[in-house]
Amino acid sequence: MGAFAQGAAALLWIPQAGLLAGAVQDLAEGSGARAVLMPAALIALLGVMRALIEGWGARRVFDQSRDFLTRLRRATVDALARRSPLERDRPASGLAASALAEQAEAVVPWLSRYRGARWRVMLVPPLIALAVLSQSWVAALILIVAMPLIPLFMALIGWRAKAASEAQMVELGQMNAFLLDRLRGLSTIRSLDAVDATARRLRTSAESLRERSMRVLRIAFLSSAALELFSALAVAFVAVYVGFHLLGTFHVGTWSGRLSLGEGLFILMLAPAFFEPLRDLAAVWHDQAAGQAALALLERHREAGSPLPGALDDGVDEAREPAAPGRFDETDIPVAPRADARIGSIGLVGPIAVSLRGLRFAHAGESPLFGDHGVDLDVHVGERVALTGASGAGKSTLLALIAGLATPTSGTVRFGGPTRIDTDGEAGGLSVPTARGRIAWIGQHPHVFAGSVLRNVTLDRPGATRADAGDAIAFAGLDDVLNASLDSPLGERGAGLSGGEQVRLALARAAIAHDAGLVLADEPTAHLDPDTAERVTDALLRLARGRTLIVATHDTALIERLDRVITLAADADADADVLLSPLDASVRSAA
Repeated sequence: MGAFAQGAAALLWIPQAGLLAGAVQDLAEGSGARAVLMPAALIALLGVMRALIEGWGARRVFDQSRDFLTRLRRATVDALARRSPLERDRPASGLAASALAEQAEAVVPWLSRYRGARWRVMLVPPLIALAVLSQSWVAALILIVAMPLIPLFMALIGWRAKAASEAQMVELGQMNAFLLDRLRGLSTIRSLDAVDATARRLRTSAESLRERSMRVLRIAFLSSAALELFSALAVAFVAVYVGFHLLGTFHVGTWSGRLSLGEGLFILMLAPAFFEPLRDLAAVWHDQAAGQAALALLERHREAGSPLPGALDDGVDEAREPAAPGRFDETDIPVAPRADARIGSIGLVGPIAVSLRGLRFAHAGESPLFGDHGVDLDVHVGERVALTGASGAGKSTLLALIAGLATPTSGTVRFGGPTRIDTDGEAGGLSVPTARGRIAWIGQHPHVFAGSVLRNVTLDRPGATRADAGDAIAFAGLDDVLNASLDSPLGERGAGLSGGEQVRLALARAAIAHDAGLVLADEPTAHLDPDTAERVTDALLRLARGRTLIVATHDTALIERLDRVITLAADADADADVLLSPLDASVRSAA
């Protein structure tokens, strides 16, 4: 509606030109100044109306464009957030940030300016041609013949402009990704004395981006030059025709003989306005090319990859459906609640049981993990299980599949045990989002955000208080660490904390998740000194009280303190999982 209003407002120039030409004709015929007062007032009124309509239309189109970009950004961010962290084709963070923050802004000028210019091209030239035709069919024919040549050459140039804009945006995104990655690894670059090499690489990227930007500008100028050439020639031909008509040289091409001064002036004022919408369209043609390229880039980020299991759900438990192969299933396993189960803040109780059936996973173009038959495994309520095996056997991947951080190639993951306690006392199942909300994850390299320790522990969870965070810090043994007070600032990626302290920070995050019924820990004691590893182990086992615990580890001291050991075979032809007791595991290791 706003774009149409912008196009329709430009049509008010036709009556303005008619009034102005009529006033000049009256003056030429000897009428006094009073004869032009009424036309002048009407011209001013039409000018005010045109300005108001164009202003309203521009504001409305801009607001709609900004709202569309906001929704598009939100959808793109949601799509990126839903993608599995195990996907290898995830876009670099710098590339995604550049697309969302900088390149996405090109969508607004395209939608707010280009659509209005397109409506003016659709409305103004045909009606001006009809107005000119009412005075002279020759002048109208000159305008009509010249008009198709301009869009033809602009289209030919525009195809090239779009390709150049897309290449320039790709180059810009790659440069931003490169710069962000090098800034993150600046300390490593300095330690390896690679600053000069990195600077040369950045200089080369900047020069390539400059060349692509100049190529886009050259094409944009070429498009404007083609428009100005044809429009100037057409207006010149019309002016020559009208001039010879007024001199009495020509008497053809009109409906009533020779053109009068008012009629000739009317045609001359409308001829430039006939090409003005095309000139406006050419001015925003680069905006259209850049906007479409930005929109295509956001669409690729939004549609690429597969969402996490249950990422599209709203978190409400619904009727259960049969599980298809390769799907993350939410069907519950009926297991009686433990006596020490407690009601959490979201109405869920106790530890969670886990059942895997035929579970397999593979990256694109690679052989699947866990053999031909997949993993069949039951972890009972409150059990503490160790996952062991050679590096590359799939321990971390198996934990990620249980946590719903990736979609299995085949097989199912089922949760059960204590379930939702409804007001009528009946038990229901756990949906995927609900189950994920009841899982505490402790990864090998916990991510630390730039911010206070308080926010890094609570992660802005609803209902998490400062007192809860203090208890969690004390539980993880961080209360005696100087840089781990609640108000202490932490740098990106854990600047200010050692590796062991970052692991204990992850333990504090898990401890504050009171509703978690399943704790998944991936190599929690790796790369730690013996004393720190023992403290982390003690805290992890205290955290597992009243919960189910699954740990991927090579630490024999930690393995010996758990209930059961599951060894994953690295050979795809071997059995995917072998259940061993701690004693059997030690005997096999010694053998």
